[in-house]
Amino acid sequence: MSYVNLTNQNNNTFEYTYSADRQREIESIRKKYLPKEEDKLETLRKLDRSTEKVGTIISLVIGIVGVLIMGTGMSCVMVGEGVALFVVGIIVGIIGMCIAAVAYPVYRIVTKRHREKITEQILALTEELSK
Repeated sequence: MSYVNLTNQNNNTFEYTYSADRQREIESIRKKYLPKEEDKLETLRKLDRSTEKVGTIISLVIGIVGVLIMGTGMSCVMVGEGVALFVVGIIVGIIGMCIAAVAYPVYRIVTKRHREKITEQILALTEELSK
């Protein structure tokens, strides 16, 4: 922070205070209230991020459901009394493992399809920005 106090011959004083931190804070508050102007680079970043979001959400849901089913089967095996519940538990557990194992390939397929949908937009924006 800099502080300047000037006094001339007539005892008139001039005070000036400047703080870089204060100015940055004022600017950050001001930016919150200005209308958002989205530039093309930000649009490109959003499009790029959006390609993985859908695949991630779908694969997470599939993986969580698969693990829950596998856990149900494991519980049946550990708690079950008798051969019938043991066999059912193993079958349910294997089904859950298969569902959970499918999560990553589903992520890759969904992400690839989404990228194919917005390829033209991405390429047009990259061409525009690289000029």
